[in-house]
Amino acid sequence: MSRPALLALTLGAVIVAAACTSAPPTATQTPAGSAAATSAPAGARLALVRSRDQLICGVNGSLPGFSNLDQATSAYSGFDVDYCRALAAAVLGDPNKVEYRAVSAADRGPALQTGEVDVLIRNTTWTVGRDTAWGLFAPTTFYDGQGMMVNTTRTDATTLEELSGATICVQSGTTTELNLTDQMRARNVPFEPLVFAEIEPTYAAYAEGRCDAVTSDRSQLVSRRTALTTPADHAILEVVMSKEPLGPVSPLNDVQWFNVVKWVVFSTFEAEELGITQANVAEMASSTNPVIRRLLGVETPELGTALGLDPDWVVDVITAVGNYAEIYDRNLGPNTPFDLARGPNQLWTTPGGLLYAPPYR
Repeated sequence: MSRPALLALTLGAVIVAAACTSAPPTATQTPAGSAAATSAPAGARLALVRSRDQLICGVNGSLPGFSNLDQATSAYSGFDVDYCRALAAAVLGDPNKVEYRAVSAADRGPALQTGEVDVLIRNTTWTVGRDTAWGLFAPTTFYDGQGMMVNTTRTDATTLEELSGATICVQSGTTTELNLTDQMRARNVPFEPLVFAEIEPTYAAYAEGRCDAVTSDRSQLVSRRTALTTPADHAILEVVMSKEPLGPVSPLNDVQWFNVVKWVVFSTFEAEELGITQANVAEMASSTNPVIRRLLGVETPELGTALGLDPDWVVDVITAVGNYAEIYDRNLGPNTPFDLARGPNQLWTTPGGLLYAPPYR
């Protein structure tokens, strides 16, 4: 897609350093902290990404279903990866122009604060502390809650109370660690925490039987259980210990860039609601429905221009990754090893659904 004429003027005003993947996205990965941050002055992130001709997206990288690096193909895939691709499609017209950076739990905040990543799309819970110090949280893409997985060969516990005296593996630098302490303290249940700084050692210790249980977001537990030698030996308890709204985060002090990230997410919700899919998006552009015509840039093209994007940027997004349902089902749905029910991650028009996009007008 051609860029608007004003892009040339915008790029001419910003001096940046030039910083590539294919579908499925090939790994172009720089571990957090290993290279100098590429920061941008307030309001300049969109121009910086375009001048670099690449989006730097911070991801987990070790969470199947959400963002995982296939060592054999050097390709990233997952729910979060698709949102990186969606943003690149909107901004650059090409979903493959993404550099994926694996960011640890401890490095997430600094990566945003220093501008090392353009956006963080990684299992990161929206909290007031992070909202004011790390970055701006875009709409929640996955409503989750903290859970507990137990090794049934070591314990027959079905409740937190029955884990009295148990050793529980947990990752530090996360909301999970505090939630675990709060929940067990409130129940007056003694336990022995086994704390790790990184995700891989946490689950390695659990797999080796060094702890009776492991706690994290329920989606993460489902994901990691599939990688265990005998998944059937591990049960996720019914208890939900917290609220964990997960979604993209953009650096502070750049409202224009935040608006772009925000509306890319909203566009996938709205496309599902309107029945716009990868297969029919080109056809839907000729719809007589004014709501569809506005979303796809056929009418009121100035809406896209106001964001700094092409009028038909939503067409690029849906062509690249599909609507929210397609993204979810492809990575987490019934035809995947995870088979995660959508639950609250359904449109507001479905009972219990929490996904809601403001009007695009």
